[in-house]
Amino acid sequence: MSERYRYSVEQSDEAQLGINPVFARPGEATTLPKFELPESMMAGDTAYQIVHDEAMLDGNSRLNLATFVSTWMDENAQKIYAETADKNMIDKDEYPATAAIEDRCWRILADLWNVPDTDDTIGTSTVGSSEACMLGGLALKRLWQERRRAEGKSTEKPNLILSAGVQVVWEKFCNYWDVEARYVPVTEEHLVLDGFELEKYVDENTIGVVAILGQTYTGLYEPVKEIAEKLDEIQASTGLDVKIHVDGASGAMVAPFCQPDLEWDFKVDRVNSISTSGHKYGLVYPGVGWVVWRTKAVCPESLIFHVSYLGGDMPTLALNFSRSGAQVLLQYYQFLRLGREGYRAVQQGSIDVATFLSSKIGAMEPFELVSKGDTIPVFAWKLKSGDRNWDLYDLADRLRMRGWQVPAYPMPDDMSDLVVQRIVVRLGLSRDLAELLLAAIVEEVDFLENLDAPIPRERQRTSFAH
Repeated sequence: MSERYRYSVEQSDEAQLGINPVFARPGEATTLPKFELPESMMAGDTAYQIVHDEAMLDGNSRLNLATFVSTWMDENAQKIYAETADKNMIDKDEYPATAAIEDRCWRILADLWNVPDTDDTIGTSTVGSSEACMLGGLALKRLWQERRRAEGKSTEKPNLILSAGVQVVWEKFCNYWDVEARYVPVTEEHLVLDGFELEKYVDENTIGVVAILGQTYTGLYEPVKEIAEKLDEIQASTGLDVKIHVDGASGAMVAPFCQPDLEWDFKVDRVNSISTSGHKYGLVYPGVGWVVWRTKAVCPESLIFHVSYLGGDMPTLALNFSRSGAQVLLQYYQFLRLGREGYRAVQQGSIDVATFLSSKIGAMEPFELVSKGDTIPVFAWKLKSGDRNWDLYDLADRLRMRGWQVPAYPMPDDMSDLVVQRIVVRLGLSRDLAELLLAAIVEEVDFLENLDAPIPRERQRTSFAH
């Protein structure tokens, strides 16, 4: 017999449906299968209440400082979301206005990222930055294959160079598309991929290098210009011309506004493509991402499909097919609503909260900062060496009991013995909320510091880095 669950309370047959609230209607004391379709229908508001109540058991998204994903939008955005969720993004024949806005959005980003020629570029929306990264990586692989075939050389064994601190999507890319991942270790001296000893990893089968603008573990930027300069040196000595994809999931929507002098985008000649997540610091609900290529020529035509669908020719540049157009329209709403001035104010506000928190946490006796939150508004800290009856996992557990999700996790290989804790500041984490969080951290650290014995370690430690 399948597992079942009980809901509501029993009510007499004489009770009237019109006056009895949900939880007290006739016949609502029953059980339903969890993993099978029920045989009969139920009232819509009863079904709603069941779903609502189960979802209510999730954590408070505003207090989730583990995620980079937007958890707040204003009332106008919520209205647009409700009004446009039924639009199928792929059906450009039926929804030409949404298609035109999608085109407008990625062109706005191309301009923001200093593409050399706005008439000779191409881009697309995606479900998120993970799909955008996949497309950027595929373009690098196809370009490498085309070049190798033209030279009469083998197209076997392509490789991609990545920081060991890369987000998990790149592990998936290399796994799914048969590309060898060459991970450059992170160390205390080189916490990010910065070009150090890059020549040890580049060869004729290298399809590209990924530079992360806002590393998941620490929030630190990888210096795109320095990586490009090292690749220039490698080309001068070997003849190998290796391009860069910038994974700007977070930083590509922060750096243009808050670090305008930083050279990381298409101003750097070796940058082939840039991806970002609209639902992170693009300030849109999940899920939408974007990818833009320097020129049309560096996005191989073989990635673009022309299909007959719902009455028209549909050129598609995506791994998915049908999806809602609502998030694309929300992205355009934010572009219109905020403009450069608004994005600068929002992102700098988040950075200000992040640096306020990091300065206070860094001043606490047990902690040492790994990053400060002055790039993207993300920072991490570690425990100073010493004998303690607790660790950062214990602090994460204590904060979770108070509703705050502040993850602790090990750093990548070669530094996996180092555990850090991280806070992601997003729109919606006000200075007032930050002070409440800080008070909770102070109280829980005081509790842990006064433990007479270590907390049992039998529970499983979970990494929230990604």
